[in-house]
This record gives sequence, structure tokens and C-alpha cells, in this order.
Amino acid sequence: KKKRLWLQDAWGDFWLVRFLVNIAGYGTIVVPGVLLIQYFKRKNYLETGRGPCFSLVKSCVFGDEAKSVDEAAAAAAGRMDGESSTPQQACKLIFCAAGLQAAYLTWGVLQERVMTRTYSTGEGDAGERFRDSQFLVFMNRILALTVSGIYCAVTKQPRHGAPMYKYSFASLSNILSSWCQYEALKFISFPTQVLAKASKVIPVMVMGKVVFHKSYEYWEYLTAVLISVGVSMFLLSNGGYDRASGVTTFSGVVILTGYIAFDSFTSNWQDSLFKYKMSSVQMMFGVNLFSCLFTVGSLLEQGALQEAVRFMLRHSDFAVHAALLSVCSAFGQLFIFYTINKFGAAVFTIIMTLRQALAILLSCLLYGHPVTAVGAVGVAIVFLALFLRVYARGRMRRKGRKAADAPSVQKV
Repeated sequence: KKKRLWLQDAWGDFWLVRFLVNIAGYGTIVVPGVLLIQYFKRKNYLETGRGPCFSLVKSCVFGDEAKSVDEAAAAAAGRMDGESSTPQQACKLIFCAAGLQAAYLTWGVLQERVMTRTYSTGEGDAGERFRDSQFLVFMNRILALTVSGIYCAVTKQPRHGAPMYKYSFASLSNILSSWCQYEALKFISFPTQVLAKASKVIPVMVMGKVVFHKSYEYWEYLTAVLISVGVSMFLLSNGGYDRASGVTTFSGVVILTGYIAFDSFTSNWQDSLFKYKMSSVQMMFGVNLFSCLFTVGSLLEQGALQEAVRFMLRHSDFAVHAALLSVCSAFGQLFIFYTINKFGAAVFTIIMTLRQALAILLSCLLYGHPVTAVGAVGVAIVFLALFLRVYARGRMRRKGRKAADAPSVQKV
């Protein structure tokens, strides 16, 4: 019996088993949902439906497909309406940069603390690690849902037109990408994870070229090569550490690949949803609504929610860390939307690229990740390449719309 329990625990600790169990949990919600949607569409419910549930079903399944808006034009108009003096703009930019750095640097430090360190109840206690990444995702999403819901309630928002079920696609991929992000820290160091996230442009370009026959500018190839060289220098020069210090493992690489794939799908699906008349905060609310539904359902089915609560009761410092993670994640999303609305995507990218560099520095200082001189040069090359991409793309836009009549060039 003891051997059987040991085998069950061993299999339960294997990341792929946990991933598949989570997927099965989401399936118990997705499959009935798909069947209901097909049923209402097949029955032409908009024409034949009646009763108190009609408005709810219409909103969830059909929405108002006729209502759409050019999101880029709306964002540009929002920035024009909000124009102010140069000192005021400078203060707003400082506010945005400080808010983003504070939220996401704190989030990164706490993320590594929760996933890679033990929690003990007192002296002589060896401590235990918290292992359920899905619970952390749930904590982040429940607060983000609350914050975005309050924001939508107290501010004027566009009339919503998207069928609610369409948010579930981005929600699922967002949950899985976040899960991969937490889970990867069990196998690789935080600096490695940050560099891998920064270099996701490379597989996107490869897929676009090989599969979709896209064309790219010369500077995009140059910066992709520089990123690849920088990441390789960092990984190869820091491969001599023991496993406990965060050496990259095969499992870590696979999980990071999953993160990049799921995250790419999330952003692309959200872009497609912006054809409907909605604000970014409405998008945040819709995605987090389904994220909470999926994660809490899966946690309850596994009995993991109760176990996580018991862990929080045993370790009050973990409860504080989990709460702060949620606060940083929720308010960080609001800062993202506000910064892009006021200053555009280029300024936001520069701020977040700086954040990635600072996150690596903080992680090395706080958690003692050793970085060789060659590794440090590799990190510098990666971020130099990222800034070059932002600069080159900005110059291309300032040249006007000369390329409007030429074949389209895929930007990543």
C-alpha cells in the first residue's frame, strides 16, 4: 500500500501528468459548453427563444455581431483626446514607467520566491514547497476579474457586442501559458526564463517564413540573429551549475516552448476579438471571467483548492506572497492598457524591455544566480537587439505610408 501511494505521489509530481489532469478538468467545462452553443445555434434560438434566460443566452452565444470598431483608430483617437502639455505628458510617462516597473519587478521576485524556495513553520522544520501552479494562476485571475469588473462598473465603456464564449479561447491559452511560466521555474533559472521569453520572436519568424512564406525586413533578420547569439552565449556559459542552481533541463525547455506557443495564440486571438466594439478593460474582464471558471472548476475536481488553502493556513508568509502576486498581476494589467492607450505600443515595449533587464539583475542579486562575463555579454546583446527592433520599427513608421502599396511585410 505504501508503495502504491508513493507511486501515485511520484506520478502526481511529474509536470506532464499535472498538465494533462488540468486539461481534463477544463474539458469537463468546455465540452458541455460547446454542446450547448451548438444546440442554441442549431435551434436558431435568436428567432425562437423566449423567457428570462433569453438575454443571457444571446449575450453568451450570439452577442451583437453587427457592432464592430477599428481598434487602432479608436486607440489613436483616445490618445488625441488626451493630449496635454509636455510637463504633464512627462509626468504621465514617469507614472506609467514607475507603475509597470514596480508591479512586474515585484511580481517576478515573488514568482521566483514562491516556486523555488521552501516555507517552514518554525526552527527545526525542514520546510515544504508549494507546487500547485494552477492555484497561483487562479489567485491572479480572481483579483484581475474583480479589479476590471469594478473599473468597468464605475467608468463609461463601449456597448459590448462580442459573444461571451469567444473569450474562452484566449482564456484557455492564457491559463496554460501562465501555468507553464510558473512550472518552468521548477526546472530552469528565472534569468533563463526571462531570456527565453525575450527571444520568442525567433520561432515566430521561423514559422512565418517556413509555413506561411512571410517576408521580413533585413533588420528583423539581424536582430533575430543577435538575440539567438546572445541567448546561446548566456546558456552555454552558465551550463556548469548544479541542478539546484537552475541549470536548464529538457523539461524546462519543453515547458517554455509551451509557454511561447500558448502566449502567441492568446495575443493573436485577442487581436481578432478587437474587431468588436470593446475596450481593453472589457477584454481583461471577459478573459479573466472564463479563467476563473476554468481554474476553480479544475481545482475543485482535483481537491487541490482545499489543499492550497490548508497550505496557506500553515504558512502565513505564503498567503502574503500569493496575495501580493495577485495584486501586482491585476494592477500591472491596468498599467499596460493605460500606457499603450496614452503613449502607444513602442514606448510600452521599451519600458517592458528595461523591466526584463532589471528583472534578471534583481534575480541574480536576491537569489544568487551566478553569471559569467560571457553570460553577461550575452544578456547585453539580447537587450541591445530588442532595443534595435523598437528603434528600427519606429523609423519605418516615421517614413510614412510608402509601403502601403507594396506587398505586406509580417511584423513580429
